[in-house]
Amino acid sequence: MKLSHNRAVLLMIAVTLMWSIAGVVTRHLEHTRSFEVNFWRSFFTVLSLLVILPLFQGRDVFQRMRGGGRTLWISGLCWCGMFTFFMVAITLTSVANVLVTMAISPLLTALAARIFIGHRIAGRTWLAIVVAGCGIAYMYGSQISQGVSLLGTLVALCVPISGAANWTVTQNAHAKGTDVDLIPAVLIGAVLSSLLTLPLAIPFQASGHDLLLLALLGLVQLAIPSSLAVLCASVLKAPEVSLLGLLEVIFGILLAWVGANEVPTVNVLLGGSLVIGALFVNELIGWRSRR
Repeated sequence: MKLSHNRAVLLMIAVTLMWSIAGVVTRHLEHTRSFEVNFWRSFFTVLSLLVILPLFQGRDVFQRMRGGGRTLWISGLCWCGMFTFFMVAITLTSVANVLVTMAISPLLTALAARIFIGHRIAGRTWLAIVVAGCGIAYMYGSQISQGVSLLGTLVALCVPISGAANWTVTQNAHAKGTDVDLIPAVLIGAVLSSLLTLPLAIPFQASGHDLLLLALLGLVQLAIPSSLAVLCASVLKAPEVSLLGLLEVIFGILLAWVGANEVPTVNVLLGGSLVIGALFVNELIGWRSRR
């Protein structure tokens, strides 16, 4: 599938909208909680990718995965962490908390790439890291002062950490001449996430209504947009993808607000504004300088 630049931008916007439905859909579950939510979403993601992968990459994709090497499996393990920590965090704290915390992933990735593989960080990115860090610290500090449990937010912090590890591993492999096919890595991550949380999900409590919603998440919120995002990334520059990816935070908070009456607190909005503002300015300057 060949995409023009404009179509890739529109498709990436659609991808962020699909990603953003996780919070509002989770709030409408009847009986399913915590690890069972993650198990079913990952399980339905596996089923979806088993159909989508051959359509995108041919019937021999599973045979090619056998030769993917250590990097493919490390990437899959990172995807497993992202899937699992995200869904557990969503069940422990507000959607806005999780999404704003996840938004620092590009900055953590830049920092990890600097530490582990020696990538240079521009001055504007260092400034963005400091400003976004202040935003996250303000969110955490306000929650502590109000006696709110930090467990959900700390679990959410593991999502961008896993993401930073993932992209650092794949960037390092690319620098050595070994490209990692990210869609099979997503499949591996979903399989590992399902197996990891299966013992913790038993006994199952999901109703038919819940299973339908979780199947929707597996297919529409994860399998399809993850596949399309890789397609968009082959056309768009990294700063463009990062800028458009910020829409997930905005869409997700608005959907949870309108669809589940989950109003974000003033502290989250203020801290989130620092994080999003720092990311936006950093990526916009990077995009314009590359042009």
